[in-house]
Amino acid sequence: MRSSVLTAKGAATRQRIIDGAGDEIREHGIAAVTLDDICRRSGTGKSQLFHYFPGGREELLLAVARREADRVLADQQPHLGQLTTWPAWQDWRDAVVQRYRRQGVHCPLGVLITELGRHTPSAQAVTRQLLEQWQRDVQAGITAMQESGEIAADLNPSRTAAAIIAAIQGGVTILMSTGSVAHLEAALDTALAYLRG
Repeated sequence: MRSSVLTAKGAATRQRIIDGAGDEIREHGIAAVTLDDICRRSGTGKSQLFHYFPGGREELLLAVARREADRVLADQQPHLGQLTTWPAWQDWRDAVVQRYRRQGVHCPLGVLITELGRHTPSAQAVTRQLLEQWQRDVQAGITAMQESGEIAADLNPSRTAAAIIAAIQGGVTILMSTGSVAHLEAALDTALAYLRG
């Protein structure tokens, strides 16, 4: 159901269900979360949940994945959209680390995409869109710094941005396994040192 055809009250209820599901997954993990938990958390009933998500659990989880994907990028702003100076890159690096430090070992997006992505093309599309946008933003920053002479002109912006995103995701995967942001920090610090040449 598209939020654009909902009343304001309906859209708020739908969003409350999505937020409640995301909070439950963040706190307890996807395997432990039931529709009853989500209803209790969001203050809704199952009839409301199925009204807004007629596809049930999978449709709701996909909506949560979209919300979490949007949050990944939103939490990095305004820095991600302004990577035109070294202080801006450092601020972005700090924002990324802080986001994942706050999140800890529970990554709703990572869990949702892993759970849904194996079976659902739409979940794979959510992941692909997130990573493509993230890479485009980092690539734009690299290109801007090349134009100002701060980054070597012979560096491939697209491949370098892809490598930075891959390094971040590797650090996040280790964080989810160990609870430590050390590898994520090392990945970002090494990436920035590489960009500086």
